[in-house]
Amino acid sequence: MLDLKFIRESPDVVRAAVKHKHEKADVDRILALDAETRRIQVEVDGLRGELNRASEEVKKRKQAKQPADDLIATNREIGGRIKAGEERLRAVEGDRDELLRWVPNVPAPGVPVAEGAEGNVEVRRWGVPRPFGFKPKAHWDLGAALRLFDDLRASKLSGSNFLLFTGRGARLERALVNFMLDLHTRQHGYTEIAPPYLVNRASMFGTGQIPKLEADMYRLPDDDLFLIPTAEVPVTNIHRDEVLKAEQLPVRYTAYSACFRREAGAYGKDTRGLVRVHQFDKVELVKLAHPDRSYEELESLTKDAEAVLQALGLPYRVMLLSTGDLSFASAKTYDLEAWAPGLDRWLEVSSCSNFEAFQARRANIRFRDADGKMRHVHTLNGSGLALPRVVIALLETYQEADGSVAIPSALRPYMDGMERIGSGS
Repeated sequence: MLDLKFIRESPDVVRAAVKHKHEKADVDRILALDAETRRIQVEVDGLRGELNRASEEVKKRKQAKQPADDLIATNREIGGRIKAGEERLRAVEGDRDELLRWVPNVPAPGVPVAEGAEGNVEVRRWGVPRPFGFKPKAHWDLGAALRLFDDLRASKLSGSNFLLFTGRGARLERALVNFMLDLHTRQHGYTEIAPPYLVNRASMFGTGQIPKLEADMYRLPDDDLFLIPTAEVPVTNIHRDEVLKAEQLPVRYTAYSACFRREAGAYGKDTRGLVRVHQFDKVELVKLAHPDRSYEELESLTKDAEAVLQALGLPYRVMLLSTGDLSFASAKTYDLEAWAPGLDRWLEVSSCSNFEAFQARRANIRFRDADGKMRHVHTLNGSGLALPRVVIALLETYQEADGSVAIPSALRPYMDGMERIGSGS
């Protein structure tokens, strides 16, 4: 959520953010309601002053044994006006705050302005896509031949676009998760978290999933709880309504979780294979940072996610997202895209974002700086990494002409030394 003072002082910047992110927030209406709240507040404060002065006069008259019925009647009338003013104030503030919930974060300086993904800018690449002496297969053919996952039975259990990893496929998935968690905790300094998969409405609001994305979430109406779309939600909200100490920053957390998304806006896209599914596994990275150093932390968080791809030997590129492709809550985002040779395309496997104080203001996460001033932290997160697209890139990159798939050396300790998955292994 943006600071009202910032909206008052920089309305054109906020209007531009709304436009460039393709949102529909009414900045002018928010400013009008804000002005009205301040006008009503001044009026109510003036009435309280009148009431205090009249009450003092009543007290004096009673002490002097003089009649005060007229002043007492005046006080009742002023009290009624104060009550009515407070009710108006609450109503106008409620209308203003509801509209504020729909105002997106402002893109950071240097974020390219464009309509959508076509305006994203490539920042760097790592690795070279492997040359093949044969036509590489898509992951769904490899997975079926090696019995790594079972689409038909997944559909029987849950419907379309759900996953059922089996045998060595399930083992590969688990190996990747454990490898990532070990890398981030042992080498990158993150504290591991095992979060709940159901969260309340306040948590979803805190990280910005609702109200905008509520239709894309799975919700349990009897309890008003949501299945998490990412571990970002529970992990960022660990310190909701708390005040941290400056010396605690940055706080670094990593968490594995299943993630649940309706993908309501993506009907008909990537219906085959593992690219777009309703439930998937992910290792998440979350930071709560000092505002003066949050962009340094974004760069290091992105490097931490890149380290996974480098260790797995998967070629990738880093893309700086344009305003039209930036999320509602993000100020700046890098996408990591791994190369999938069977699909002949880049696949997003991580989004690393700085939300500045946007989420922290919604979740009321603050710290006391060296001068004793209370400030909101900056929140950051990124996938470190998201499965199963890493599985896609891995299977398609390491496939051999005989249909087997080599296991990257970094994963072999997590698969009891297995070097290859073959039809007979």
